[in-house]
Amino acid sequence: MKILIIGGNGTIGKTVVSHFKQKNEILIAGRTNGDVTVDIADSSSIKSMFEKIGKVDAIICIAGEAKWDDFNKLSEDDYYIGLKSKLMGQVNLVRIGQNYLNSNGSITLSTGILADDPVVKTTSAAMVNGGIHSFVQAVALEIENGIRVNVVSSGMVEDAYEKYKDYFPGHNPIPMKKVINGYVRSVNGKGNGEIIRIYD
Repeated sequence: MKILIIGGNGTIGKTVVSHFKQKNEILIAGRTNGDVTVDIADSSSIKSMFEKIGKVDAIICIAGEAKWDDFNKLSEDDYYIGLKSKLMGQVNLVRIGQNYLNSNGSITLSTGILADDPVVKTTSAAMVNGGIHSFVQAVALEIENGIRVNVVSSGMVEDAYEKYKDYFPGHNPIPMKKVINGYVRSVNGKGNGEIIRIYD
């Protein structure tokens, strides 16, 4: 398969890339480097990326940002960071990307445990993750051409544990192998509209 991985240079992205490249042709998209560059917060950048690479069999997005801060410190503009990047960025990847997928292709989005089990300073991130979960379940009812859309929602991964452990007291770090399997299940399985939760 020809697989586009957006965010393939990140903590989770690198591990997912190294797994899929064993048996597939991989294209990495990143904001600053990769086989192609893209800013998912900008729909014209998404369209231009697809115009450059042409048709693919699967799209995986492990990108998108949201502002973390105390609820009383978050401004309206702070919320728009997550809404434009992680939420609408991934929605636009589905909206535009469906036209560049071969029939029976798949799109896999990424969220995280905050949708179901938020911690402090995450009102924006949790809201965005929850929105993506609802979007995936709804779009699966309507997307055409045999295309499947799923989302992988992971807990705090082992490789980011030291950086984020103070935000997630008592949370078990998720082994990267389990996280990879979430993406494998979405790309190689037959599920559609699934929220693939990897929380323990």
